[in-house]
Amino acid sequence: MVTETAGPYPGDGSNGPDVLDASGLERSDLTTSIDTGTVAEGVPLTVTMNVIDMAHGDAAMTGAAVYLWHADAQGRYSMCSDGITEETYLRGVQVVGDDGTVTFTTVWPGCYDGRWPHLHFEVFPDKASITDATNNVLTSQIAMPEEQSSQVYATSAYDGSTANFAKVSLETDNVFSDGYETQLPQITGSVEKGFAITIDVPIDTTTEQEQGGMGGPGVGRRGRAAPGAPLSPADVG
Repeated sequence: MVTETAGPYPGDGSNGPDVLDASGLERSDLTTSIDTGTVAEGVPLTVTMNVIDMAHGDAAMTGAAVYLWHADAQGRYSMCSDGITEETYLRGVQVVGDDGTVTFTTVWPGCYDGRWPHLHFEVFPDKASITDATNNVLTSQIAMPEEQSSQVYATSAYDGSTANFAKVSLETDNVFSDGYETQLPQITGSVEKGFAITIDVPIDTTTEQEQGGMGGPGVGRRGRAAPGAPLSPADVG
């Protein structure tokens, strides 16, 4: 899978708050903050990732650790956005099992201005290595399917997402515009019952990835300095 920027709010200590050494971060249900118990509202979403070790004959990457995080229904990131800096919901780590998969229970991400709705993730060699963000072997993003995003954003919990979603496309998004086919998951479900997505995450550990970087102002996709006027965090997140 292609490497992408971690965005401005990874919460991995690379450019600010660090949740990766927090007790309780290894969890499958991301909807609740670890300390406060605050629950993130939204349409239920189950995320299953098949983590594949390309360097060993496409075997399951058993023992690797996957850190997943994303915006809430209002397009805000816990730990970083105004009003929710004390929250840690919609962030968590799972260890890849013998079947090569990790599964997270969360909510559909909101669409904030300037970005196609997406999920961020980092893959680490093992659980012990997650406390140092530079240890990750892949930083990337999952693009949320268009039809189901439109359905979700018609619900009351996602105030503002419909207008933001109307202004962006996969072809104009600054992260996905150069190709997104491998970053679109398979999907089942409904707004009423919740959705489930599944995606393959092939990783070639023999090739050094281009680090995603902070993804802050003036940083383009994959963490490279962008030409021209500086970008806002939303443009690169």
